[in-house]
Amino acid sequence: MLDLLIVLAFVAWSITAGFRARRKASQNLTEYFLAGRTIRGWRAGVSMAATQFAADTPLLVTGLIATAGVFALWRMWIYALAFLLLAFVFSGMWRRARVLTDAEFTELRYSGKGVLTLRVLKALFYGTVFNCIVMAWVLFAAVRVAEIFLPWHLWLPPELYGFLTGLIETSGLQLGRPAEGLSGAETTVNNLISVGLILGFAALYSTTGGLRGVISTDVMQFGIMLLGTAFYAWYVLTHERVRELGGLRDGVVSLYGPEEASRLLSFWPPPGELLLPFLMVVAIQWFVQINSDGTGYLAQRSMACVSDREARIAGVVFTWLQILFRSLLWMVIGVGILIIYPFDLSDAGESGFTAAREILFATGMDDLLPTGIRGLMLTAMLAALASTLDTHLNWGASYWSNDIYKRAICQQWRKREPSDRELVLVARLSNLLLVAIALVVMANLDSIQQAWTISLLFGAAVGPVLVLRWLWERINLHSELTAILLSLLAAPLLLWLGGEIGTEAWRESAAERAVAGGWAAFFSEEWIRLVVMGGLAMASAVAGALLFPRTDPEVLRKFFRKVKPVGWWSETEKTLGITDRRSLDNLKQSLATMGLCSLSLFLLLAGLGRLIVSPPGASLTLTLLFTAGGLLLIPRWWKAAFGPARSR
Repeated sequence: MLDLLIVLAFVAWSITAGFRARRKASQNLTEYFLAGRTIRGWRAGVSMAATQFAADTPLLVTGLIATAGVFALWRMWIYALAFLLLAFVFSGMWRRARVLTDAEFTELRYSGKGVLTLRVLKALFYGTVFNCIVMAWVLFAAVRVAEIFLPWHLWLPPELYGFLTGLIETSGLQLGRPAEGLSGAETTVNNLISVGLILGFAALYSTTGGLRGVISTDVMQFGIMLLGTAFYAWYVLTHERVRELGGLRDGVVSLYGPEEASRLLSFWPPPGELLLPFLMVVAIQWFVQINSDGTGYLAQRSMACVSDREARIAGVVFTWLQILFRSLLWMVIGVGILIIYPFDLSDAGESGFTAAREILFATGMDDLLPTGIRGLMLTAMLAALASTLDTHLNWGASYWSNDIYKRAICQQWRKREPSDRELVLVARLSNLLLVAIALVVMANLDSIQQAWTISLLFGAAVGPVLVLRWLWERINLHSELTAILLSLLAAPLLLWLGGEIGTEAWRESAAERAVAGGWAAFFSEEWIRLVVMGGLAMASAVAGALLFPRTDPEVLRKFFRKVKPVGWWSETEKTLGITDRRSLDNLKQSLATMGLCSLSLFLLLAGLGRLIVSPPGASLTLTLLFTAGGLLLIPRWWKAAFGPARSR
């Protein structure tokens, strides 16, 4: 009962926060989607971290540690480079652009007949296709947790539950794998009820309060998430089995042997065949991804900040909360689960192993936490889920109301200006469409890792051009159009060639050819697909810039005066009488600060991580040097991050 009261108190507070912000949010789209551009940097940064502190991510971390070891978490940690690039390079430019969405940015940056087409295409691609894929895997994680904690078959009246089960059996709908002791129809009923309530809760306060309601709840939600996760980590560390085996490191050694323990606990990839794939993925993944310049909800938070300085602070606060503090807690839990719920090494390559290990994060919550603490952790998971869903619903709705309905339908097609009330209503109603699409995608997922890797591949084609459009004046309309079309065409083709999509017979055939070393084996490697997509993306961006007509010089001059971009803008600078190459100098300074901040963060992550979860044979001296180096570098970048904004 105590657990339920804690959850209900959180639900009530969140809904109340949404309604408190309703009046201001209803005034116009700027108030609804950008909170009137009044957000302080630390609040925006915490909101970003709350959104990324999603219910799916701890499950993903648990699966990664079990399947590939701690070093696989670098696939998540490396995003610090993209986040700090946003903080020190792009956040101020996003804010100075004064646009409502990143799709609107296209009409500020480019010229030509296809600009509106690109704007609408981006609104559909980012706001619907990619956005719904992300929401789908978040909901997939929610279902996995709900299956443990929300047994509706035990709570609902038998007559009502039987009626609902009969409807599902008739429809043939299947949502999730049949849970233990339940039929497919019963599992589907339970999952539909859980997902419906969770979505209704998140949509209620996000659609009423807009971004103000979202950020207000995010700040509180993030505090609950950190507190609940810290308690969970403590109970894992003090669990009887962990203590009996001598702690995390000795426990893993006892259960899996020194060699396997070294692999599971190492912060670096083992030498050999895994080294090249690991280095290639880490080297390019942060750059060839759909949010490489902050495009999406990260840019939205930057644009909502009250000043350029606050936007920069938001990015730095977000990165450190996200990469360091959150990761250390999840690392403890993920390694502890290896001990509390051991597995047979021969099962590691079996079908369903990843999904089975992922769900143990939620299983541990139920098994290990006492009443009250379990309620707090349940609330933390609900908060993590809600903070992700509310952001993606709000962000996705911004495309439909501002770029599709207002710009394309009303202004371009019907030649009229919609009212503010009308636009806010469209924004709220568009959430229903996004929810429906996300549910359809979710029903076809097998694991969180699968959804994550597929989304990475789709985003790999657009990442480079998103960065280059800010830094290089030659990037034009066709560069972005080519990147999006490449993503929509090449990503499914590569997945099909690798045997990851298609009929069951095709997948089995592809697997057989992979064993034989055929071409399916080549494209079944994720790192190869990423490298191929990244290479094609860079080539298409440069080809589009050099082979197609340039952007109108007057458009570039207006863009330069308004946004003050950094990088290679020499021709535009000359036409404006600027001869000191300040844009390139500003880029160099920003990248230098970003590099110092990144190095400080990674050294502390490795140092503190190795102090908590030390691999067998790890050098204590090296661990302490990592930690000391990370701390000593902080004063070198602190002033640039939190001091006054430089003049541009």
